[in-house]
Amino acid sequence: MFARILGKPKQESNALATLDKLNETLEMLEKKESVLQKKASAEVEKAKAYTKAKNKRAAIQCLKRKKLYEEQIGQLANFQLRIHDQMILLEGAKATTETVDALRSGAAAMKAMQKATNIDDVDKTMDEINEQTENMKQIQEALATPIGAAADFDEDELEAELEELEGAELEEQLLQPATTAPAAPVKVPAGRVPTRPAPQKRTEEEEELAALQAEMAL
Repeated sequence: MFARILGKPKQESNALATLDKLNETLEMLEKKESVLQKKASAEVEKAKAYTKAKNKRAAIQCLKRKKLYEEQIGQLANFQLRIHDQMILLEGAKATTETVDALRSGAAAMKAMQKATNIDDVDKTMDEINEQTENMKQIQEALATPIGAAADFDEDELEAELEELEGAELEEQLLQPATTAPAAPVKVPAGRVPTRPAPQKRTEEEEELAALQAEMAL
């Protein structure tokens, strides 16, 4: 277990060390290539000088050395290409490994969360909530139920008593005599004889009320 835990950092450090080594080798090859290019250019200049001096043999020797330098430059270029290819592969493998590790960590975290909240626990929690809700509802109903003397009251008897009170109040209203407000005095200008107002006609309801009061008086 500890080997697995400690293995990943070690592998990552090895990959970084390899990349550093490849970078160092690449820089060394580039420096050698630069030196060889300078040497090849120098041989060309020498060949030109010998040609001007009519020293054909020396000029040819310079050109031969230039060719050797160019062959070495070509080899170094191939070496650099191989190193670039290796670095690209290694960086891609490193990125792939890091991606897989990240996905593995995410899957482990998801599994842990699912284990912490499985369906049985959810069902149990919902059952507890429903039970507590039902208990609270029963408590509220119990508190709303009348107790003591209030629990012995007969609702039908109370309704009948209320109807009697309403009937008695209506009877008192019918027995009261109809009163009319006195008419306000009419001011008549001087020189005019005031005229008596015509007697008002009683409505049909007032006549029925008066007849009912007369019968009850008898």
